[in-house]
Amino acid sequence: MTASAWRESVTAYIRAEALPVDKFGHQPRLYALAVRIGQGMEYDDDILFAAAWMHDLGVFLGHRPSDPAELARWDHVPYTIARTRELLTGWGFPADKLDGVAEAIRTHQPQDEPQGTEAVLLRDADILEQLGAVGALRSVVKVGRDTRYPTFSSVLPVLERAVSTLPGKLRLRSARRLAEPRIALLRSLIAAIGDEAGELLY
Repeated sequence: MTASAWRESVTAYIRAEALPVDKFGHQPRLYALAVRIGQGMEYDDDILFAAAWMHDLGVFLGHRPSDPAELARWDHVPYTIARTRELLTGWGFPADKLDGVAEAIRTHQPQDEPQGTEAVLLRDADILEQLGAVGALRSVVKVGRDTRYPTFSSVLPVLERAVSTLPGKLRLRSARRLAEPRIALLRSLIAAIGDEAGELLY
């Protein structure tokens, strides 16, 4: 199978499995961001593409537990890595690059410590996706849909934590530059919410 063929298989699979459907946009944006951050750097694009597109498989409906108690304890990363290995192998992905994909997925969250170039690119891009207008949209869409966030006031701390803690976790200078307008926008949004709603946000 050609490189373009396995990439088409990855894209088609995630398009079908990304539920709720708004979760699909995160994958192509994340890959594009990672490539943008990595301009001028040497990295394996096969690993970066596969990891960016597959990294959140375990958070999709149908892949994560439906029971709220089980979901609260769910760590999607081991599931995602195991399924990604199976699926990529079936689609003809280069076997010698599977460990690189697994490692990038394993360390893609802000609290993690990525080592390889592809892993650093993926994590920095994923942090950027939690900032700015897109970060706000991705958080607000959970209100009333995610049991953790029944109201707007319950999701506001997510935005506040993002803007206060995530920028300092970015590794690469290029990512920090891209983060600057996103940070400013998110701070402005949080301030506007406070000005408009005050203590009456629900």
